[in-house]
Amino acid sequence: MKILIRNIKELVQVEYDAREKVSGKDMSDLQTLQNAFLFIEEGLIRAFGKMETFAQSDIYAYATQSDVKEIDATGKMVFPSFCDSHTHIVYDGSREIEYIDKIRGLSYEEIAKRGGGILNSAKRLQQASELQLVEQALERLEEIKMLGTGAVEIKSGYGLTTESEMKMLRVIRKLKELSPLTIKSTFLGAHAVPADYKGKQSEYVDLIINEMIPEVAAEELADYIDVFCDRGFFTQEETDRILMAGIKHGLRPKIHANELDFSGGIQVGVKYNALSVDHLEFTGTEEIDALLNSDTMPCLLPGAAFFLEMEYPPARKMIDSGLPLALASDYNPGSSPSGNMQLIMSLACVKMKMLPEEVINASTLNGAYAMDLQQELGSISLGKKANVFITKRIPTYAFMPYAYGSNKVETVIINGIVQ
Repeated sequence: MKILIRNIKELVQVEYDAREKVSGKDMSDLQTLQNAFLFIEEGLIRAFGKMETFAQSDIYAYATQSDVKEIDATGKMVFPSFCDSHTHIVYDGSREIEYIDKIRGLSYEEIAKRGGGILNSAKRLQQASELQLVEQALERLEEIKMLGTGAVEIKSGYGLTTESEMKMLRVIRKLKELSPLTIKSTFLGAHAVPADYKGKQSEYVDLIINEMIPEVAAEELADYIDVFCDRGFFTQEETDRILMAGIKHGLRPKIHANELDFSGGIQVGVKYNALSVDHLEFTGTEEIDALLNSDTMPCLLPGAAFFLEMEYPPARKMIDSGLPLALASDYNPGSSPSGNMQLIMSLACVKMKMLPEEVINASTLNGAYAMDLQQELGSISLGKKANVFITKRIPTYAFMPYAYGSNKVETVIINGIVQ
């Protein structure tokens, strides 16, 4: 399929020389083209530029043939699709009862101790069939696609038994086949300690290392491995052991770190060259210094901080120190039941004082980096996959995070196909 988008008010996040990520002060720099065109062929970005040069361009005759679908984007903008690098989209049902408990004053940890939280989702998931899980997850993927997301990472972690973790990962594999979105899969057996292993946490760690990881690797079910390294979950030492086992089986680390305390999870992630360390509400000078000397992407999840009424990560300090930042939704039934990356950008601006340019960089190119997809997604660049969206008529790109209560996306194109 060939698509020509004409008269684009502003083409956002253009790159003539592709970058892997954007860091520090460069995060406030966003390259755009006004009054532009974009030509898509065979699922890829083939050409873009100013409308005033289009008629004289080498691509003009080819891009205006009869088999080309033309879209007039007068007054509208075109963005690369969002890259949401941290979600838990595969789950059964919802947890609004715990939401009510939270309103009544119970903390996240108190709800977990009562059998809620992750253990509640695990119980439900263990009872659900693969078909039920696929159907529910496909609905969520369709929802986020029409809100502008074109790539998503999905974690296991609501199984907490070998059988159920494999079931989750098989569901994610099926989603890769059924959904047009680019999907990465992460094994998160170390999401919580099952009730059966209360007081025997080391035995559960042994189960992850000796049984789960080898099976995941044998069936090639995951791209990455993750651990919830935080107070009340898994220690630095346990995280060390799990990550080492995962690396031996070809799984690169990603880490849940420092959501609840200064857990040392960031330093462990850097030690093992984690692709990203995520949450990071508790981040100080030592953590920033560790990240500055690494290739690990710090990924912030303001939806979880908002929903749980927690302190937000120190995004301004991190950027001003020279770090890159990614933003992700943490879409899950307990602590962030939304995959709306437009809302995530708004929260990042309002609650973490990130600039519109910074949140766009964090939600596109840096989000792609956090999934190792920066070579094919995250920007408008020649040869990259044509995952883009056309906005409704909006005045500036800053309107995207500004108008937090509405969907600004009008047309979604994934793999070069209008959805």
